[in-house]
Amino acid sequence: MSSLFCFSGAIPSSEDEGGRQGALKRFSAMWSSFRKGKRDSEYYVAEKCGQYFFEYLVVVSLKKTRDGSSYEPQITYQFPKRDGMVRYQKEEEEKTLKAITLFCFPEGINWAPLTEYHSETFSFVLTEVDGSRRNGYCRRLLPGGKGARPPEAYCIISSLACFGLFSKIFDEVEKRRQKSMAMIYPFMQKLREAPFPAPGNTVEIKSFIPESGTEIISLTRPLDSWLEHVNFAKLFSCLTDDEVLLVFAAAVLERRIVFIADELGTLSQVIHAVAALLYPFTWQHTFISIVPEILIDVVMAPTPYLLGVQKRLLDEVTDQSDETNILSKFKFQNIFQIGDEESILPPKLQTEIREVLTVEELNRVVSEAFLQFFVKTVGHYSSYVKYSHAGGQGVFEKKRFYKAIDSKTTRHFVKRFIQTQMFDLFIQEVEQQQPGRQPSGEDCEQLVNSPVNKK
Repeated sequence: MSSLFCFSGAIPSSEDEGGRQGALKRFSAMWSSFRKGKRDSEYYVAEKCGQYFFEYLVVVSLKKTRDGSSYEPQITYQFPKRDGMVRYQKEEEEKTLKAITLFCFPEGINWAPLTEYHSETFSFVLTEVDGSRRNGYCRRLLPGGKGARPPEAYCIISSLACFGLFSKIFDEVEKRRQKSMAMIYPFMQKLREAPFPAPGNTVEIKSFIPESGTEIISLTRPLDSWLEHVNFAKLFSCLTDDEVLLVFAAAVLERRIVFIADELGTLSQVIHAVAALLYPFTWQHTFISIVPEILIDVVMAPTPYLLGVQKRLLDEVTDQSDETNILSKFKFQNIFQIGDEESILPPKLQTEIREVLTVEELNRVVSEAFLQFFVKTVGHYSSYVKYSHAGGQGVFEKKRFYKAIDSKTTRHFVKRFIQTQMFDLFIQEVEQQQPGRQPSGEDCEQLVNSPVNKK
């Protein structure tokens, strides 16, 4: 699958297998306790606050414009309908619904009736003014009927990040849509009423289908809930291991990165996979897994971003990004980089990541490999958060923190990494924790052989 990555200049600013995995899990859990809204807490929030699987389902259809010269996306079905909203709530919902139509059909108005169309599933992110994010899951397909007709899109909006789970829900929606639009409602209603499952658990939905009888649909969340939105296989099918490391290096220093591919599903899966490599940190800047054509000017932004752009817009991306160097995967082009990507990450840790990447259980292996990278580079952070008095806010001793690292290459990387917004916000949350909840340096040292990596 052809993919392309555009990098701009940098934005200023030994245990046994069981023990190793256990250490990573403990360290992962410890770090995630400092992250607001991490997936490990989603079950508690959903269960205690009555959170639904999804906010609503909409069907977006392509309708002829008044002059008949083109098509425009319009919402033709919405479940549930929202009644009793005050004015500002209605205005906000209208903005959200308008954004949904753009992301479901990012190509704009250039459509023609089709007789064949392979359905595709992809996801996007809606970012609110306060920085909170909601996930949009979309499946585009050719509606039932005869003759040429434009495709339509089914879109589910949810605060939950679980691509695999919603893909299965779309399978059920599509199966019912082929029989009758009216059959979608009872299934989605039962889904909204169902309890949100904990990681590793299953919820069963009973649904009646004429001629088939009552069916039981089982929806299971993965045990590693923070990986349930990620498909690393797609990332590694598009890029070699070395190229993934180059992209990771650019992302960890919060540079501008554009992904280009033909398929919407490829774009959304790859960009979410790259963001997941940063765990337990979170990408804090512009994140648009699929950029609608009308918003293509976003590539001119001087701030960090992760963007997904369809290949047909490649010329517009390069025309508007004169200073952007290009790393491409197309066979007819060479690979271009800024020039420092290979030297950003400590060489020894790059080698260690390459050695553990295998095709078996790829999601688990990849996530552990990159989490271990952060453990070895900044895992000693807790020893350098000092509190002046009980109940007071902590202060992170930045200079002492990176000077404690013996490896020159690791120290050089960490000095650059601690200037990023993702690390800064992480430490701010740590500083606000009560001292009693702060893990000790001894605890960190028990998790890995050497949290301060040495050559």
